[in-house]
Amino acid sequence: MQAAPLPSESMPPPPAPVHIPVMLEQVLSFLQPCLGGDILDGTLGGGGHAAALLEASRGRGRLLGFDRDPRALPVARQRLAPFVGQHVIVQANFSQAAAVLRGLGWAGVDGILLDLGFSSLQVEDGRRGFSFLRPGPLDMRMDQSGGQSAADIVNSSSEEELRRILREYGEERAARAIARAIRQERAHGPIATTTMLVKIIERSVRRPARHQRPRTHAATQTFQALRIAVNQELQHLALFLREGYTLLRPGGRMVALAYHSLEDRLVKAAFRRWASACICPPQLQICACDWEPQVRVLTPKPLTPTSQEVMDNTRARSARLRVVERCEGGGG
Repeated sequence: MQAAPLPSESMPPPPAPVHIPVMLEQVLSFLQPCLGGDILDGTLGGGGHAAALLEASRGRGRLLGFDRDPRALPVARQRLAPFVGQHVIVQANFSQAAAVLRGLGWAGVDGILLDLGFSSLQVEDGRRGFSFLRPGPLDMRMDQSGGQSAADIVNSSSEEELRRILREYGEERAARAIARAIRQERAHGPIATTTMLVKIIERSVRRPARHQRPRTHAATQTFQALRIAVNQELQHLALFLREGYTLLRPGGRMVALAYHSLEDRLVKAAFRRWASACICPPQLQICACDWEPQVRVLTPKPLTPTSQEVMDNTRARSARLRVVERCEGGGG
């Protein structure tokens, strides 16, 4: 079932919002040794991080930028226009990085940046359906050329499946009540807009006492869960993290910015696995492999933005930054 188009979809696109790259100072600091070589930006967005990296390279090196959202590409191209001949932009998911690099003839890269989640370009455009604060079609697809929308999932999934999505991807405590309310509401007609879904959620979630202020909007976790499900974000991240370190040349670094615990756990587990000197299952009780660490972890604990940055850019408030460096002679 495809979501019905709304009249707003025929309107011209709004002006692109100002894109403020998250934890830019830390990103530049950790990737500084890689500048002058080849950098892979797996989540190009508005091109804020990419432009800063190219500017810091002082005319040396190249940047390969990925974004699955075709609407982000012209914005990024405009942002990177001053860096003629230094960048290649590809519409693809970063989980396809190995194949794209082979196709371009790049033998690995010296640095990788993953700024996970969704960009201000998407959340500020109500017609994309990412924000519960803006009226629009219940879409949430990063690439709107195909695939299920959030409306498709909300209107066609069973109550049990909706509950699973909300719990697994949104860690929503009220998943049962919200899923039940969605099933009951859609019996009267399809749920097609963000506004409709927000009202359903607000009616089904128990409100805090009058003297208490909720930490987040009642719809925050439901919208997160649906966005992750629509775009299969965790599946793509897990696919990349299987052997993402192999894209790095010796001494190369990978910086990952995660914005919720589900992403951060996957990144943390992969970095630890790559840094482990043994991959034998625990039940063997002895080491039977000749595995050597592939990376060294440069951030034993994730770095977080400063309080000043959070004040200046609210999108940074939940960011967690982790970094690894490819070992010179790791085997396996």
